Amino acid sequence: MQLIDTHAHLDSERFRSDLLELIARAQQAGVQQIIAIGTDAKDSRSVVNIAAKYPAVFAAVGIHPNDAAEADPDDWQSIVALATSPKVVALGETGLDKYWDRTPFAVQQDYFDRHLRLSQQMDLPVVIHTRECLEDAIVMLSEARRRGPIRGVMHSFTGDAAGAEQCVQLGLHISFAGMVTFKKSADLRAVAAAIPADRILIETDCPYLAPEPNRGKRNEPAWVIHTAHCLAEARQQSIEEFAQLTTENARTLFRLPAV
Repeated sequence: MQLIDTHAHLDSERFRSDLLELIARAQQAGVQQIIAIGTDAKDSRSVVNIAAKYPAVFAAVGIHPNDAAEADPDDWQSIVALATSPKVVALGETGLDKYWDRTPFAVQQDYFDRHLRLSQQMDLPVVIHTRECLEDAIVMLSEARRRGPIRGVMHSFTGDAAGAEQCVQLGLHISFAGMVTFKKSADLRAVAAAIPADRILIETDCPYLAPEPNRGKRNEPAWVIHTAHCLAEARQQSIEEFAQLTTENARTLFRLPAV
């Protein structure tokens, strides 16, 4: 059984002391590939370097909406340059966030638009963060779709069924993290159960959002298996079938090599 963690912050300081062991644990658990996510120019360079060092790791480069206000004038050009690096398979994490107010919303929209346009120019999928502003993101995604096809994933999705359907119709994948395993998340599991088979993905968003039964601990890629088990049950599939499905979806979207 093979799994892919499509969203991991491997450059986190919380992984500095045991990154090699963490990746080994993931592979022992069946997690064959991991996508390490950048959130600013510095982190993006870091995940590119991690991907170069570890065969199982690939990279996404971008500027998170909550970090956009602190971006230097040259940081965007650094992202553009990094996007051509070997093993970079996506752009992001980008998107919109109205929960935190560290970045003016107009600046967030500017950087989200930059990522979407670069995604279309380079034919790289975009990794999309939204918090309390899914409708705003769908407006911008719809505008991008009018320019041409869009490829990407709504990461750590927590929206409703209508929002998920709109995203799928725009051409996007939907990814679920550890929150879907929480006892209070029955509605989110119902959303996940209705996602088309060719559009569902899984992730950890580690070191954050550890799934049950490890909630509250430092999350890591090996624990994506718990999210997989939860969603397989919600979708009335065997874990083997669901693992194969999400692995094939991840490899198709991010154009990952078969292991």
